Amino acid sequence: MSYPRRQVIQRSSLAGEGREETKAALAEELGEDAANIRAIAGRLRGAGSRGELGTAIAREVLKYTHFELQVIGGRLNNEIARLPSPYRERIRPYFLDQIFGTHHRLLALHRNGGLDGLTGPVKDPVTLCAFCDMLPAGCFVSDDRSELYPHFVQPRNRLFYYLIAACAMFVLEEPGHPVGMPFPGGFTVEKRGSEYYCLIRDREKEVPHSICNFCPAQQSEENKVS
Repeated sequence: MSYPRRQVIQRSSLAGEGREETKAALAEELGEDAANIRAIAGRLRGAGSRGELGTAIAREVLKYTHFELQVIGGRLNNEIARLPSPYRERIRPYFLDQIFGTHHRLLALHRNGGLDGLTGPVKDPVTLCAFCDMLPAGCFVSDDRSELYPHFVQPRNRLFYYLIAACAMFVLEEPGHPVGMPFPGGFTVEKRGSEYYCLIRDREKEVPHSICNFCPAQQSEENKVS
């Protein structure tokens, strides 16, 4: 299934609307996108193995044009630039690896047949189903149409972020955020033996669309670095 040519969403405002009303309004305005995203979530949920899931994700990711990837990269760099220094410089390579490093690994596995060897089932199918249930709403969680460049943050770009996260967490069986990624307070994502740990994992439970809620990393008590 291919996506229609993208159109820049005109600047408008949904001031006064709650989050659920915002999601509903956006889904109605972008009905074709909403239907496509729901269909994609259904295909991911129906994958019978890690390899099938990786292939389904790769097929969707390959539909993004070079321009769309440049827009996503521009948005990411813009978000990083808003962070204070020196934290901004420390976290930049980890954000890039989280999105584009995983993107590269996925496509490499897809093209060299590496996904064919991942014949085992997804380790936590219940969490995968919960992730797929969340995905459509997560893509429409906020109204960004009043931004100066609203096409930077439209639902299709959020979908890319979720697809890459699904690859990391359910196909590669790694945390949604890379090992070593620093967080405010001097904490990082850690790997101890074959297990992953993250201090902030459980702190995101109040944010239903956060990938942390579906991450295979375990909650750590403390992993502060000097």
